[in-house]
Amino acid sequence: MKLSAFGEKFSGRSGIVELMDDLGTALNENPDMIFMGGGNPGRLPEMERIFQQRLETIMSDPAQRHSLFGIYQSPQGDREFRQRLAAFLNKHYGWPVGEHNIAISNGSQSAFFVLFNMLAGEMPDGRRRSIHLPLAPEYIGYADTGLSDHFFSATRPSIERLDQHLFKYHVDFSQLEVDSSVAALCVSRPTNPTGNVLTDDEVRHLDSIAGANGIPLIIDGAYGLPFPNILFEPATPHWNENTILALSLSKLGLPGVRTGILVASEELIRAYTNANTIVSLACGTLGPALARALFDSGEILTLSRDFVTPFYRERSRQAVAWFQQSLGDLPWHVHKPEGAIFLWLWFEKLPITSQQLYQRLKQRGVLVVPGQNFFVGMDDDWSHKHECIRVSYAQDAGKVREGIDIIGEEVHRAYREG
Repeated sequence: MKLSAFGEKFSGRSGIVELMDDLGTALNENPDMIFMGGGNPGRLPEMERIFQQRLETIMSDPAQRHSLFGIYQSPQGDREFRQRLAAFLNKHYGWPVGEHNIAISNGSQSAFFVLFNMLAGEMPDGRRRSIHLPLAPEYIGYADTGLSDHFFSATRPSIERLDQHLFKYHVDFSQLEVDSSVAALCVSRPTNPTGNVLTDDEVRHLDSIAGANGIPLIIDGAYGLPFPNILFEPATPHWNENTILALSLSKLGLPGVRTGILVASEELIRAYTNANTIVSLACGTLGPALARALFDSGEILTLSRDFVTPFYRERSRQAVAWFQQSLGDLPWHVHKPEGAIFLWLWFEKLPITSQQLYQRLKQRGVLVVPGQNFFVGMDDDWSHKHECIRVSYAQDAGKVREGIDIIGEEVHRAYREG
């Protein structure tokens, strides 16, 4: 079979493909595999109950049931959902948005594929432009979305060492360079994989740089503000006409319904909708149908505050305590947990690579993600890239504790034996 350049690029191996392949096949190879690598959210009974009640209401109403299963929605997404979401954002945050500022996607990943390639790559005049990541490491799923090579560039972070084996990345504005080759700035907040939350000052500074250069600031809020609000530090939601805010219903407990949300200028949303028509034809209906009422009442905020945020905050605190017990006085560090559902571990001067550690852990029945895959757009030989792993603490607490103990054993072995 002969493939096109597109076919060769997108049918090949990549970090996100390997991650999803591991998640899909590891259980068949090892039924007792401890999954600490993926981004699947934890199970929150309170959220499941809300979605069950909403689904039962829809199924008992013939008109709603037909709308859910029997009608194509616009490629921009369910209009009523967009209207209610716009009203919610206007009421609670004062953002001047209407339904035409919002588009729905079949998951955030498909939205970023369309969005990134709309803005960057080969331009009509033959120039090439890139998406710049001001704070690497960044989300593994970005890495291979570009249709051309050298699609991403990134700035190495500064590292602040804190007490109790903690550290924190910061945007190194002294090294951040934006020129005409940059099509947009993109950050996740909180950051996947590290759980770092960009401060309000950092966001304002990035926004001013983007505005001064006539490019958009993209904020991936899949774990963040205003929902699902998996943040453990104070932070303010940010949006303006030059911001593209990407949101998701996945981390509320609906990863299977594949619902992403873009909030942006009307011009950007029109362009995205046209492209999305070609790529997806129409958007799925289940996510908007389940969540629509939560925006009318503002219940989306109370559910996040009362159930989602406390669940992950406590899981994070407990996982850090277990790692402190397991790793002891080794030269290890964990990024200060400020949000999301992961811990980012840094093993300073690790005698093996994070890829080798990943393979050893996989053999022991623990699935994590090696760190080098997250340094998107950084082609240098920074050793730090090979000393880190991402670990999810969202699954069953007993399994997480067991997995942490095994990680501790293998890291001790690595420092002892190489």
